[in-house]
Order: sequence, then structure tokens, then C-alpha cells
Amino acid sequence: MILRLTRVVRTQSSEIYLAWEGENRVGQVDLHYGPEVIHATVVLEVDLNQEDINGLIKQIDRDIVASYLQDFERENLLVSVFRGDEVLTASDEDLEDEDEETDCGW
Repeated sequence: MILRLTRVVRTQSSEIYLAWEGENRVGQVDLHYGPEVIHATVVLEVDLNQEDINGLIKQIDRDIVASYLQDFERENLLVSVFRGDEVLTASDEDLEDEDEETDCGW
């Protein structure tokens, strides 16, 4: 399974990607670049078998990590994979009126 990875955020030491299969969002990939280790957190929104998960990890390594650090030692890429669902997306607009409670309970 080859997914389309779309970057939504990039900082000096991290990136966030959304993973898509066609028009369906499959999950999110958060990458954090340290001096000697790269840690990826993958949150899947659909059930994938182990073969597809391994393929996604290889795709992340090949398409993102290898292009960022070509000489990076592969044993220093740590990946945690979780299965979850998005419950809420909020922005600072949701926090503008601190005295008024919003639907999300803030």
C-alpha cells in the first residue's frame, strides 16, 4: 500500500504529515528530529494489517527521513504506531473568551 503523505507543519526540528489513501485520511505522522535519533509517532485512523503498517514505515523512512538526513543511521529511527480517532480539532479562536465555556469544555 502506497499512501500519499501531505506535510501540514514543519519546524526546525519536527514535521507533521497526514497520510491519505485516495480521498480518505488514513492517519497522521509526527516526526521529531533529535541530534542522534528521529522519533516518529503514527496515529492510524483505520485498521491496517501488519504488512501495510510495515510498508508505511518504510515509506516514511524513504520519502521523508532519507530526504531530510541522507546519511542517517536507520537504527536510530524509532517509530510508535497507535490506532485512534480524531475527537476534536481546536484553534486559538476557541480560547479567545476564557470566561465563556465552549462546547469542548475549555
